[in-house]
Amino acid sequence: MYDLDYYENMLRMYSKTAEEICRIRWEFITDFLGIGGKGKSHTILDYGSGVGWFRAWRPRGKNVKVYSFDIASYPQTGLDLQIFDCTCFWDVLEHLPDFKVIEPILALSKHVAISLPIAPDDLSNLKDWKHWKPGEHLHYFTSDSLGALFAEYGFYPLVEKNVECPPRTDIKSFIFRREP
Repeated sequence: MYDLDYYENMLRMYSKTAEEICRIRWEFITDFLGIGGKGKSHTILDYGSGVGWFRAWRPRGKNVKVYSFDIASYPQTGLDLQIFDCTCFWDVLEHLPDFKVIEPILALSKHVAISLPIAPDDLSNLKDWKHWKPGEHLHYFTSDSLGALFAEYGFYPLVEKNVECPPRTDIKSFIFRREP
């Protein structure tokens, strides 16, 4: 499903929307974590980086190093640090078959930033929801279930917002911080 043709199509079709969403995401983590502030270097991991838009549209002139990792064959930096100030899971968690794959990454992360579809309160109509995509979306989260998942890994919620709506719908963004 997520092969080279998929990524090439994403590059051609959605770059204006992707640029706007990346701008929103950078503002989100900058506002709440002080990413890119003067005098401090920050390391960010874009886990599930896809074609690399988030890294490409990082704030210029700020002391931010962005690492990228994806299962795709596009160029990426890899995971060569001991710790990340923030690991970003933009539209990733709902696609992972097993969360054990991210456990080593979470152990290296001070914060995590997430965006994903949040299931409607009335789960009886889930099959009518625009984000109901069996085989593609393997998990359907509520804010509470996402919080419970990250609590298992020692993170607590800092921020929950609808920063990507518009241009998107039913998407929430979160920042979690590792318990001190």
